[in-house]
Amino acid sequence: MEYKVITKDGRAKRAEMKTVHGTIQTPVFMNVGTVGAIKGAVSTDDLRQIGTQVELSNTYHLHVRTGDKLIREFGGLHRFMNWDRPILTDSGGFQVFSLTSLRKIKEEGVYFNSHIDGRKIFMGPEESMQIQSNLGSTIAMAFDECPPSHADEQYIRNSVERTTRWLARCKEEMDRLNALPDTINREQLLFGINQGGVVDSIRTWHADVIREMDLDGYAVGGLAVGESHEEMYHVLDVTVPHLPEEKPVYLMGVGTPANILEAVDRGVDFFDCVYPSRNGRHGHVYTNHGKLNLFNRKYELDARPIEEGCGCPACRSYSRAYIRHLLKAKEMLGMRLCTLHNLYFYNTMMEEIRDAIEEHRYADYKMRKLAGMEGSQE
Repeated sequence: MEYKVITKDGRAKRAEMKTVHGTIQTPVFMNVGTVGAIKGAVSTDDLRQIGTQVELSNTYHLHVRTGDKLIREFGGLHRFMNWDRPILTDSGGFQVFSLTSLRKIKEEGVYFNSHIDGRKIFMGPEESMQIQSNLGSTIAMAFDECPPSHADEQYIRNSVERTTRWLARCKEEMDRLNALPDTINREQLLFGINQGGVVDSIRTWHADVIREMDLDGYAVGGLAVGESHEEMYHVLDVTVPHLPEEKPVYLMGVGTPANILEAVDRGVDFFDCVYPSRNGRHGHVYTNHGKLNLFNRKYELDARPIEEGCGCPACRSYSRAYIRHLLKAKEMLGMRLCTLHNLYFYNTMMEEIRDAIEEHRYADYKMRKLAGMEGSQE
């Protein structure tokens, strides 16, 4: 891997990251395909067409459904899903947070009951690395626990200390796997995850500790899980300066266009979120003038595209009225077109962000973008 900061505008970074599966221009939004596909019937050919740089899949979900060993037989996730650009795999750690009633956390790892069929599963740092190695992703995420942001401070401290021990085990196991001659991607990268809820002292302590481990990149996790936007931005203000500037920074699971614009201004490179695809499947589409709900009756005879001047496949060919008709008729094409539009909107916004940073006009761009999207035309 080679990560190079091209220029800065304030704290906003414009960088590029060379990987074995191609170069990533940052800041970047990773399109979320949890089980190796974007929900909404979006293909990898579609992803290329709408300017996707990185696809994100989930270790836990691919492990319990289809299975990483089967995917390894196909030569890894890239070949399995016909995607020749970078893939980031989330470690499964977030499921420790989200499957509260189905798991038990121990020092060795986490005992799950599968949300699919109830069967017992164990996943620890070594198992997560082995699964991700079988998938052959470009970037593997370290296995961690995501404690609730407003949990008891002592619980958060204990959790973060265990996550730190898990990270050391992840690094050791990945080094071992990457040295094996039959490993699918021997250039697989490892990102560590900073945790600490909304407790400044734990966040900064953890950032200081993990930066000394010389990882390929660093994520800020445990946000967008119940805290306010102001608390999220404060955590970034406090934490990001403690992470190495010469390495990429990834804000996990975030977020809205406004969240991304604010986080870029705080030095973040990588983003992912299910919002564009999830909202698209429910007929909610993003525009530069606010979000639209295409189920609303006022679009019944609206011959305009979702957004004038948009180059996405939906806006190039179809009207709001037709897409509304598809949604009302529960035709999959309606959800597909809305999802494509939203992902295109996010990918295009990231391109605009990169241009604005390069031209040292990011503050003005952010102000205008936020002002334009404040209105809601729902």
